[in-house]
Amino acid sequence: MDHNARALIWFREDLRIGDQPALAAAIAPGLPVIALYVLDTMGGVRSPGGAFRWKLHGALNNLRAALATLNIPLVLQQGDAAETLESLIQTLQVDAVFWSRRYAPDAVAQDKAIMARLKSLGTTVESFNSKLLAEPWTVKTGAGGSFKVFTPFCRAARARHSDLRPRPAPDAAHPWDTPPDLGDDLESWGLTPASPAWTEPDWTEGLNARWPGGEAAAKARMHGFLEDGFKGYKDGRNLPAAPHVSGLSPYLATGEISPRQARQAALTAAEQAGGALDADFETFERELYWRDFSHNLLFFGDDITTKNHQPKFDTFPWADDDAAFKAWTKGQTGYPIVDAGMRELWHTGYMHNRIRMVTASFLTKHLLIDWRRGEQWFWDTLVDADPASNPANWQWVAGSGADAAPYFRIFNPMTQGTKFDPDGQYVRQWVPELAGLPDKHLNTPWEAPALILEKAGVKLGETYPKPIVDHKAARERALAAYKEIK
Repeated sequence: MDHNARALIWFREDLRIGDQPALAAAIAPGLPVIALYVLDTMGGVRSPGGAFRWKLHGALNNLRAALATLNIPLVLQQGDAAETLESLIQTLQVDAVFWSRRYAPDAVAQDKAIMARLKSLGTTVESFNSKLLAEPWTVKTGAGGSFKVFTPFCRAARARHSDLRPRPAPDAAHPWDTPPDLGDDLESWGLTPASPAWTEPDWTEGLNARWPGGEAAAKARMHGFLEDGFKGYKDGRNLPAAPHVSGLSPYLATGEISPRQARQAALTAAEQAGGALDADFETFERELYWRDFSHNLLFFGDDITTKNHQPKFDTFPWADDDAAFKAWTKGQTGYPIVDAGMRELWHTGYMHNRIRMVTASFLTKHLLIDWRRGEQWFWDTLVDADPASNPANWQWVAGSGADAAPYFRIFNPMTQGTKFDPDGQYVRQWVPELAGLPDKHLNTPWEAPALILEKAGVKLGETYPKPIVDHKAARERALAAYKEIK
């Protein structure tokens, strides 16, 4: 063994030490290992949104502590990722670099260029899968192409029968004689209000309460879900006020937990239940493969973040309505289930999946506002903002994506509220000005008799807005617009 040799692991979307094959490979030769995270500020890849940046602070703080137990210092730097990586390699005389693969076209291009450059300099470079159950190129159609429809993709991915067991955390690396003192102080990045560099109003109170950072927090979230929400997940996941969601998406987005770890925990719980949770496990696993499918579309697609997956939508007559868009972002549309979702998002950095579909449908179909504006809003406000899932799901709802909802599927916000929030618990939590209305009128306050409104303390247009569009008219307008490009 060359005692002057060093290894480097470049962390990106995999901020954990368990089930981390790149980290295990870096440690295996018995060399001192340095870890690097670069906040790429040079436009090489899509910049993270505000809520995700906040989540990133906690994840990096906990990753640094976890790596310290393995004798691995974490270097934090801002700037151009390629230049930063090459400079650190030269400064520390690094011989081998390891990382987990990414799938967005801009990230793939960056990784290919960096790998080629480093190999030309004589550096060993290895990459690994730590983000997906099935990487895009491993799931092919019978003709050898990529899947455009989810169900056959999921069937083919499940049929691969690969070993999906997660790896344990590795043993400690060989310690440094003198640990390098390089990089930035995390607080200087200004990701949280506690940072001296923070320049924004503090909007993070709800995020702090709900999303503690680190692998331990991710595992605790998974354990809590298996204890209290896994049973009944198949149907209960559609109810926004019920506990039947895992809440793992923010931790999957940062890589504080891997999909293999999540799947294995659910599988173990299902096996221990002796078949009672089989349908719930199958649904949970299917959701993990839906995430993989989104990365499949991202990898093979032509920039699904900014371009319609279906080119016919390039001529869609989107409306330019800033006032309506602002009302939607603030949860002031006059449709209670929509407003509840948008307020939950702003307060917690998260929104229930069923309500994400309802709010996205309302923006793109009731208001005819371009899905890209909604996608960007979610990108900036979601703690689980994911470069694949966010645009893929928005395009699915808008109708422009792969395997998309048919154009004539326009979510009725009143019936969605009645069906999935039957006792009004969700709406009353996030739209408290309507809390006094009886269930019968909670989703249609504009139809409530004057005496009912008065008794509930509701003054339409004052304490709560009137609907910004008429549902029937908006639906007809949307159908006419979609028929233009059919």
